[in-house]
Amino acid sequence: MIKEAIVLAGGFGTRLQSVVKDVPKPMAIVAGKPFLSHVLHFLKKNNVKKVVLAVGYKYQFIESYVMDNLQDIDLEVKFSIENEPLGTGGGIYQAFNQISGESAFVLNGDTFFDTPLQDLAHVMEANDAEIVFALKKVANGERYGTVKLNENSSVADFSEKSFSDEVVINGGQYLMNRSIIDRFPLTGNFSIEKDVFQRELPQIKAFGKIYDGIFIDIGIPTDFEKAQNMLQNVS
Repeated sequence: MIKEAIVLAGGFGTRLQSVVKDVPKPMAIVAGKPFLSHVLHFLKKNNVKKVVLAVGYKYQFIESYVMDNLQDIDLEVKFSIENEPLGTGGGIYQAFNQISGESAFVLNGDTFFDTPLQDLAHVMEANDAEIVFALKKVANGERYGTVKLNENSSVADFSEKSFSDEVVINGGQYLMNRSIIDRFPLTGNFSIEKDVFQRELPQIKAFGKIYDGIFIDIGIPTDFEKAQNMLQNVS
């Protein structure tokens, strides 16, 4: 069982400025509480004990919230502070310095995907994988890169945004082994998706599994509003 997770919580929330101002995107209020609260509750429900928050932009809001609510959060929380933007890749690589195990769950701090999280560990073990993605079928992929699987559920391809009627996307949730960091030692600001997952895919033991749980990405105002009702009774 995997007990540690990294949450990417350093987003600027640029596309949400019309509805959320002056706080990091994970602190946007959704269904009566910061969106980050829903993510942390999900982790606790899935038997995670320690979370490293990769923070940057106005991280003091997140730090203050966590410290004021530690008893309710009931997780060991560490902060990986980005003094300058590191992108998803740099943020994850830096946060892994505070992970004690060989693998950790990685979650986007602006996405909620209700999956049986520990199932990713079973997929990793069964396939001797380095990374396992939680995937979701969506009506269209115009906002997301799409994922194609081989028959054995290994990842065949990460594609650009798609306008097809139904596509499979990365749900912003995966289990990653630190061997990826050791083999591809990038530094500074970089994208984990483009600079590692896509570019180095032939060299990575990457697998995926499709789940049908509730999925919402609050990155744009319309989906932010949808999340208000969607998460009302989830956590």
